[in-house]
Amino acid sequence: MKKNGWILFLFLVLGLIAGALVARWLDSVPGLTFLTRSIETTWTPSFDLYVLTFSMNLTLQLSLCSIIGAAAAIWLYRKV
Repeated sequence: MKKNGWILFLFLVLGLIAGALVARWLDSVPGLTFLTRSIETTWTPSFDLYVLTFSMNLTLQLSLCSIIGAAAAIWLYRKV
């Protein structure tokens, strides 16, 4: 398989999603809160030109599980 930036981006997104799902599943386990606690960052760009109004809300929630998922995705990408 030819390696390029889009495939790496796809692996990273899938790894982050998989890590977030694992964090959601492990949320009820009391001893693993350090893995499931997330940091939330929000970016809201918007502009108003009287004729056209644009607003977007982007929220990023990172937990240790999602970072581990991204690292595993990079490792899998290098193995392929």
